[in-house]
Amino acid sequence: MPDMIKFSRRSILFMPLALAACKGSAARVFNLSGLTMGTTYNVVAIDGSKSVNEADVKAAITGALAEVNQQMSNWDPKSEISRFNAAANTAPVQVSPELAHVMKAADTVYTASEGRFDTTMGPLIELWGFGAPGKRPMPQQAEIDNALAAVGHHNTISVGADALQKKQSDAQVYLAAIGKGYGADRVGQALESFGITDYLVEIGGDLYASGRNPDGLPWQIGIETPASLNNGVFDVVGISGLGLASSGDYRNYFEQDGQRYSHVIDPATGQPITHRTASATVLAENSMMADAWATAMLILGRERGLEIAAQHDVAVLFVERDTEASSLQFKSSASDAFTRLTA
Repeated sequence: MPDMIKFSRRSILFMPLALAACKGSAARVFNLSGLTMGTTYNVVAIDGSKSVNEADVKAAITGALAEVNQQMSNWDPKSEISRFNAAANTAPVQVSPELAHVMKAADTVYTASEGRFDTTMGPLIELWGFGAPGKRPMPQQAEIDNALAAVGHHNTISVGADALQKKQSDAQVYLAAIGKGYGADRVGQALESFGITDYLVEIGGDLYASGRNPDGLPWQIGIETPASLNNGVFDVVGISGLGLASSGDYRNYFEQDGQRYSHVIDPATGQPITHRTASATVLAENSMMADAWATAMLILGRERGLEIAAQHDVAVLFVERDTEASSLQFKSSASDAFTRLTA
């Protein structure tokens, strides 16, 4: 059986097969990894021409990720998005084409998902104690209502072709649920500048797969069983020319008075989600959109999520807890687009 390498974030296990060697002698396989965006990145790239310098590829990847961080990191106070957040006024702010591109995508998914994908969720995340270490008291409904008034793209920010503008001077934008996916896309573009078309890029669990793996097959990606004590593989999909991301509710949560509170908060209610959906895996034309839609679909849950997926042709696989089973078991439901892309 080919070697298996696993990368895990949110609810995905990644299984690119046979990374150490390539059938025949017509290509070399680069396996590159490092740190970025508070997480790790892993790249598998096949140099069919055998003329590419690995050090040059590594430098291009590092440069692409450094630029994304300079534009979109919420942890770097000098980044473009951090400077926007720090400006306590409602004047329009010119932004780079790259940041404008990501914010327009975020706004598109916000609208299509009925507001479930929301980059302005900071006040609610902080209120529920998921933004910083330390236990916080359970929020009261009045506190939740106040936080709800401070979130929402259409309520707090305006996204233009080349500018961002706050409608509320204290609005904050957080790009963690779309920035890593965009970073994976940017790394893919860097690889393609060397003529590399067969590659897999993964950043903190979000990935983009192009061409074929070293065995000449679509890249084989394992979707993790959504249980906190189980690192098993629920399903495996072969993909090429697609981004993939998954979001789950089972890694980051707390329990109080017998109730489980997930870090996944519904912008419509200001409360952690309570439905049976444990994870949502999305395939999209790029990793950025897969990243955003995975978050939105998890919050929507299977029932409404499948309806939205049908309206917008979103490829999503939902994994739900089977409440009728005597032990912890899961069942899945896929949108028509997901079934079509993985057939």
